[in-house]
Amino acid sequence: QVQLVESGGGLVQPGGSLRLSCAASGNIFSINSMGWYRQAPGKERELVAHSTNDANTNYADSVKGRFTMSRDNTKSAVYLQMNRLQPEDTAVYYCSMSSSRGAVFWGQGTQVTVSS
Repeated sequence: QVQLVESGGGLVQPGGSLRLSCAASGNIFSINSMGWYRQAPGKERELVAHSTNDANTNYADSVKGRFTMSRDNTKSAVYLQMNRLQPEDTAVYYCSMSSSRGAVFWGQGTQVTVSS
């Protein structure tokens, strides 16, 4: 089992920045991919950024050039730097990790609200 806890969400004005963090604990040695997803009210959960071990990170077209995902080498944390935020970025952001056996783990989510 892997436990994920997100933090760093909040209220920000359009054009502002936030940095989300996801702390992982448990059997993190089994993790081979990680990513960030988001779900806006009334919409389905969508991919924001995702990478597999030692591979490039893929980003949703809507966030390319504005968001950057990074992680530490121990796989115990993954981050999402969000710049030039827009109201359409408002959503609950979820961290997700997958193991080499196909198990998928989710955090509880952190709210990001972009509003003036």
